[in-house]
Amino acid sequence: MTKIIEFKDICKEFKIPEKRKGKWSTFLNFFKRKYRIINALQNVSFSIDEGDIVGYIGPNGAGKSTTIKIMSGILTPTKGECIINGYTPWKNRKEYVKNIGVVFGQRSQLWWDVPIVDSFELLKDIYKIKDSDYKETLDLLNKALNLDELLSRPLRQLSLGQKMKCELAASLLHRPKILFLDEPTIGLDAVTKLAVRDFIKYINKVWHTTIILTTHDMNDIEALTNKIILIGKGKILYNGSFDTIKNKYANEKIIQVEFAKAYENISLNGYELISHDKNVAVFKTLENTEFHTKSFINDISKNYDIIDFSVNSLSVDEILARLYKEYELQEK
Repeated sequence: MTKIIEFKDICKEFKIPEKRKGKWSTFLNFFKRKYRIINALQNVSFSIDEGDIVGYIGPNGAGKSTTIKIMSGILTPTKGECIINGYTPWKNRKEYVKNIGVVFGQRSQLWWDVPIVDSFELLKDIYKIKDSDYKETLDLLNKALNLDELLSRPLRQLSLGQKMKCELAASLLHRPKILFLDEPTIGLDAVTKLAVRDFIKYINKVWHTTIILTTHDMNDIEALTNKIILIGKGKILYNGSFDTIKNKYANEKIIQVEFAKAYENISLNGYELISHDKNVAVFKTLENTEFHTKSFINDISKNYDIIDFSVNSLSVDEILARLYKEYELQEK
């Protein structure tokens, strides 16, 4: 596979002004500011193959957005090397941006008070897209995202889901080779999320677009990506398949048991009691405990009368929580 993104030993420091204490603080700050250094990225290295959909995940403040801004040419790193599609983003920005698209979930590249199609026409001129190519691409995007009723309306009249569809279309008018998506499904309803996910998979398949996705929604990760990169405290902690992570926690089960009567105290070797309310209890397998239905029934039936039980694997959100716990990360 061809490597389209090479990130080598990237560091990024930010100088944050510190507030002095005391009655002379304002006077002293006027002559000499005091700063502290924040290491947002510390020797971050990874590579991404052309055509991959990569989930770039981590808790708030881990360094995800800083990485995306460096890769899109907005920020210059303190040190390190980044080659994307043959360019250094912050050095060759004019040539580089012709082949990338960027969607930030909380920011817009469309104009607030003008019809969406007018914003698209302006982007067509900015990227110097040929009329025939623009029409062909817009027709394809229109069909895939159902934009017909939206193009004549200004951005301010659209719902959040409609805005996101238009943002995705705007970022793809010039058919970029690489698409950076920062929280693209944040705040969307379930139906729109599914539509956005289907569209992302579609352009990856049809245009072979390389996609880097940052998100806190692990359903996005499971539905879209073939690889995840976990960053925490400015360092890469995991780089590999999401299936590998899922398989690691495959033996962990959540078992809900309904008893014939209420028990005051319930315990079972090899299992952690998560909750207990009247005649219903929820257990979790302990580490290194392999769940077998027959053995579980035999063990619990020795001391308790049971009516029914159900077994579930960990959800993708629970898997993410375990992953964060393993690497001593914590959501802020």
